[in-house]
Amino acid sequence: MSDLRIPVLLVLISLGAAGCAGDQAGCEPFGDLEFVCGPVNAEDLVLAPGTDWIVSSGMSAGGGFYLVDSTSGDWSMLDFESRPDSGAYPNCPAPPAAEELETHGLNVRSVADDMSMLYVVGHGGREAIEIFELDTSGRRPELAWVGCVLMPEGLAANSVASFADGSIVATVLFMPGTTFADAVVEKQPTGAVYKWSPGEDGFMLLAGSELPANNGIEVSPDGSRIYVASSGYQTVVAFSNTNPVRFLGATRQLPITPDNVHMSADGML
Repeated sequence: MSDLRIPVLLVLISLGAAGCAGDQAGCEPFGDLEFVCGPVNAEDLVLAPGTDWIVSSGMSAGGGFYLVDSTSGDWSMLDFESRPDSGAYPNCPAPPAAEELETHGLNVRSVADDMSMLYVVGHGGREAIEIFELDTSGRRPELAWVGCVLMPEGLAANSVASFADGSIVATVLFMPGTTFADAVVEKQPTGAVYKWSPGEDGFMLLAGSELPANNGIEVSPDGSRIYVASSGYQTVVAFSNTNPVRFLGATRQLPITPDNVHMSADGML
């Protein structure tokens, strides 16, 4: 596996489950680190474009979303309304049930001034990529659910990324019949990347994208590359945005097990 020369910034973020904003019991700073305690199972984070607000997922039944002020650390739940776009997502049956929705991987893409699309790996009542409009024109961001793309039967997504044309790529960590040991110990492919584009009926497997534990996913600014974190290989792998994909390279083995991957404005992963 050839080394891929891409800048990678490694960040370890811990969001605890005890206490509330401002409550330091069990949430004291550690050296230069301060903690935001309260959000439950905040599996992924994205910055609302053009703001200081962080949107966090909540990977628990009814966890939904948390909104975190990155300057103060204050947080609150972020509810959503439903405005279904049946023209863009005709195969999406209904909005997710808020009391069942477990949010996992996140991806945000700015589409206009004060407006972004938020793509969310959703578990709970169904396995799907749930799609929201994120409006940052007001004092506080607002979310509106607009549609979904259902995952293939028997598959659960882990992470999601988007392209400028509205296409979506999602990783599956473990295909049916594969195990954690297969990925981490045996270094055998257990997952893959799936892609959906507007107008298509559903997700399609990107042949050649199979890795040991396909985890976080991101795309290059020009849309030509797909970056996938392989937790089994402990690398970030680059593929061409084609089907089948073409292997372009990978980082050297990292000193951590990579999970979520996001592209920053300065080109760092």
